[in-house]
Amino acid sequence: MRELVADLLVGRLVDWGVDTVFGLPADQDGVVEAFERRRDRIRLVRVHHEEAAGLMASGYAKSTGRIGACLATSGPGALRLLGGLYDAKLDHQPVLAVTESQEIRLLGTGFQHELQLEKVFDDVADYNVKVDVPLQVPAVVDIGIGHALARGTVSHITFPPELEETAADPSILALLTPTGTPPTAPLLTAGPGVPPDADLRRAAEVLNQGSRVVLLVGAGALAARAELRAVAERLASPIVKSLPGKAAVPDDDPLTTGCVGVLGTRPSEDALGGADTLLVVGTNFPWARSLPDPGKVRAVQIETDLARIGGSAGNGTALVGDAAETLRALLPLLERKRDRAFLEAAQAGMARWRGRMHELEDQTLDPIQPQYLMRVVDRHAAADAILASDSGVVATWTARHFDVRGRREYLLSANLATMAAGLPYAIAAQWAHPGRRCIAVTGRTGSPG
Repeated sequence: MRELVADLLVGRLVDWGVDTVFGLPADQDGVVEAFERRRDRIRLVRVHHEEAAGLMASGYAKSTGRIGACLATSGPGALRLLGGLYDAKLDHQPVLAVTESQEIRLLGTGFQHELQLEKVFDDVADYNVKVDVPLQVPAVVDIGIGHALARGTVSHITFPPELEETAADPSILALLTPTGTPPTAPLLTAGPGVPPDADLRRAAEVLNQGSRVVLLVGAGALAARAELRAVAERLASPIVKSLPGKAAVPDDDPLTTGCVGVLGTRPSEDALGGADTLLVVGTNFPWARSLPDPGKVRAVQIETDLARIGGSAGNGTALVGDAAETLRALLPLLERKRDRAFLEAAQAGMARWRGRMHELEDQTLDPIQPQYLMRVVDRHAAADAILASDSGVVATWTARHFDVRGRREYLLSANLATMAAGLPYAIAAQWAHPGRRCIAVTGRTGSPG
């Protein structure tokens, strides 16, 4: 059987280790048949609405750390992906979107569904390309996925439907071009590991000189739990978390004061307000109102992407590297703080805060309070449960009354704060982790459902 362009596309996804794609393809679609031919290696999860596919791809990336993938047909189908794709972009998640453009023979005639999708997706996708010939497919898939993984962003590839069932043999087209497509491979090397020694020593000097150090950590520190605890213990530092970084350290850890921001805790606000030094790890936390005056604190920021340096740390010292590796390299350079009063005050404040939350969870209140309901979910959820929360008031209840501990994860549309992300996230997480309990908490201003 001859190989078609759709087979090239699906085969290259398989080469990259993509095992799940969310989408709403056409009923008679060459891509669908290509997925069917590779069903032992990759699955196409069909949805009823394309925005759900975009949110599922984002949720899949958030729950696995791998590339999320989605596809849609032309016109309105492609447009409805945008909500989920913006969620991925703003939360720095790697997602590949594949769309179908209008047939080439109809372009420029004003026919139904004629949109220039490469222009429509230009803002949401950092890598955005239209495929015109089969020769492009392996290269643009490699570049698109590599770009999304390296930068934590969205890539978009669109091609006309008649190309799907075109033979993938490039020999004739290759003869008509002055050069072939650049050689690429489904391979991504590891990103930056450890910053230079001089940068580490400069950062350690700032942290050693601070008397009231706070760790502000986000989603970029999710894989650095042990390292965060070791550094916080050495510096007698409270660990304050952004909401996407809720699982960076357990909520019941004595070193953390929980999350910060509109859904955070008072002890976290107090700790940041009293800090003279910040160690910011893996977050560009946007709520400046919750942060100390940049002119009154010194800061060290650890990020994998130089473009995100400075968002939460003002004009501090920058370390570009992997969070866990950088913290491990930094730890031997840090002096143990003998004065633990700042940390102990934060811990006392957190004890009072937990008492207040317990009062809100009173099971004797009538009607039943959502805070109590969330605590019941927390008590009965497995140690490796994944909770996916909608935005809005319901996120206040999940953020404050569902504790992350053990291997639990917490998923939320953080920077876009889009409604109705909880269920698509939970479905995607369940596909990714079939042996774990995935919980969706949905709703807006009413009770959770």
